[in-house]
Amino acid sequence: MMNLKTWMVCGMMLLPSLSQAQNCCQGKKEKKCDKQEVKSCCQMMNNEVIQTIMSRRSIRKYLDKPVEHEKLALIAKCGINAPNGMNKQPWAVRVVENQDFIKGTTEIFKKENPEQVKRDPNFKNMYRNAPNIIVVATQNGLGQVDAGLMGENMMLAAKSLGLGTCCLGGPVRFLQTSDACKSYLAKLNLPEGYEICYILAVGYPDESPEAKPRDESKIEFIK
Repeated sequence: MMNLKTWMVCGMMLLPSLSQAQNCCQGKKEKKCDKQEVKSCCQMMNNEVIQTIMSRRSIRKYLDKPVEHEKLALIAKCGINAPNGMNKQPWAVRVVENQDFIKGTTEIFKKENPEQVKRDPNFKNMYRNAPNIIVVATQNGLGQVDAGLMGENMMLAAKSLGLGTCCLGGPVRFLQTSDACKSYLAKLNLPEGYEICYILAVGYPDESPEAKPRDESKIEFIK
């Protein structure tokens, strides 16, 4: 039986066919499909891993409900099982459950960026209002491809558990450049020479955004 990583690779390979799969299974007539194509398409659409990949969205509105520790731990475990060069695992992962960390850094952000906060009438915290965050750091800017693979593992795992995520860059810059945040940065206990690569907002979604358009013309097959 294929494992999760194998299914994810297959899903990426099958991506150009998914629009056709949806049309065939839903009876749309944009393109005529023969019986074998319909069967193949429907098999793809019934695959839970592919469904998770295709239904994942970046979530920017969350319920005021912290994520259970067990779910956060499982997400992180899925993350560190991502493929990485020579199995060096060049990352440091910090799962923030401490609400004082989120509230404290947000208060600093509000003081230093009052106009930005005013522009968002729904602002609660600097992490898209998520109740939990996962911080991923790498050494001296290296291992970013590996860290990216880890991030996708975690986002898909979260989606499969009924959670939403959003990959954040703005809070990364703020945490690492604001002098007032140094004490909070120290609480992450990152190894020497490590810098934050990205932060994942994690929580129970309070929105169901539609998928953004994808340009399938960027995919070419060399036969």
